[in-house]
Amino acid sequence: MAIEVKIPAVGESISSGVVSVWHKKSGDFVNAGDALFTLETDKVSTEITAETPGVLDTMVPEGQEVKIGEVVATIDDSKTAPAKSEPPERKAAPKKTEQKPAAASKEKSPTALSPAVRRIVEEERVETEKISGTGKDGRLTKGDVLAAAQNRKSVGEASFPGTATPSLTAAEDRQSADGRFTRKKMSPLRRKIAAQLVMAQHTAAILTTFNECDMTAVQELRAKSQEAFMKKNSVKLGFMSFFIKASVEALKTVPPVNGRIEDEDFIQNNFYDIGVAVGTDRGLVVPVVRDADKKSFADLELDIAGFATKAREGKLKIEDLQGGTFTISNGGVYGSLLSTPILNPPQSGILGMHKIMERPAAVNGKVEVRPMMYLALSYDHRAIDGKEAVGFLIKVKECIEDPKKLLLDF
Repeated sequence: MAIEVKIPAVGESISSGVVSVWHKKSGDFVNAGDALFTLETDKVSTEITAETPGVLDTMVPEGQEVKIGEVVATIDDSKTAPAKSEPPERKAAPKKTEQKPAAASKEKSPTALSPAVRRIVEEERVETEKISGTGKDGRLTKGDVLAAAQNRKSVGEASFPGTATPSLTAAEDRQSADGRFTRKKMSPLRRKIAAQLVMAQHTAAILTTFNECDMTAVQELRAKSQEAFMKKNSVKLGFMSFFIKASVEALKTVPPVNGRIEDEDFIQNNFYDIGVAVGTDRGLVVPVVRDADKKSFADLELDIAGFATKAREGKLKIEDLQGGTFTISNGGVYGSLLSTPILNPPQSGILGMHKIMERPAAVNGKVEVRPMMYLALSYDHRAIDGKEAVGFLIKVKECIEDPKKLLLDF
């Protein structure tokens, strides 16, 4: 009997994805739990596995966009695994020395790669058989494939006008006749991100309001408490936990910022799941800190550190990224002084943090040099009035400039 393989629901607001790569081909026998293909959405890449053993028959090509619930393959569970796979193993078993090259080759195959490395291989179209792995037992690391991808790009840029670069194909990367530019097909994930950003701009009335805050009190408190905090919790006390706490207080003060528009209704969220943008070598992802209002500074910092590690290793799950009610993005870590962040649909608000810069400020009638940060709140003007947006930023500013307004549970 043919069992349908459908695109599963992978989170609210996600209606489609892209089949970026098939890990199994039509006619292959698959076991339950085998990775069939990678589904890329605007939020994360996830492997879809077989739920039953049988022979696979794929129905859509790589790179095609598919909708949630769409049938992309079938598995014939009436067929069993071919018996001929056993004899070669018995035959090769005594010759241990002859198996080593095959094993090394297997280590480099896409199915043996870690999720993070495999994603880079798929998106950059790196030929793994041409790379020497520097990891344990010759395994390929992220550094290996990123270096290979960069080397390929450098070769393409250095080619003479009109000459072909061996590692580039006409279907993927094409150089202009005069060599002044190279045309490269966007990865499926980048295409989805682009579409999501445009969708956010077209479906919400986005407006941004600004304020600034004096970081002196937080910096002094952080420096004073850092050593004891580290000893007690084995994690550093960062700035993000202060802004999460301050944002929760501001959301309680101005509830509409913690809501969303759904058709003709306004949904008011009475919980505080805060999305925190995390940078990776493949782009930004936004894992969600659940029930942030109920967590201590240590809990928040541990959550953030855990998400950063999972993001770097490519181990974030779709459930880590879905269901947020409000988002915080820190462009300051990249040196941004001011920006207008784009909403993360279906949310109605996003707070942008920026670089801490020493600037002249008026303090008690005198000019002093203080560490200042610009704050930006982008919001959906259909749901939130300007007065409410300004009130939100003022509350954040008050909590940061006077941290005693927060519950300091170091």
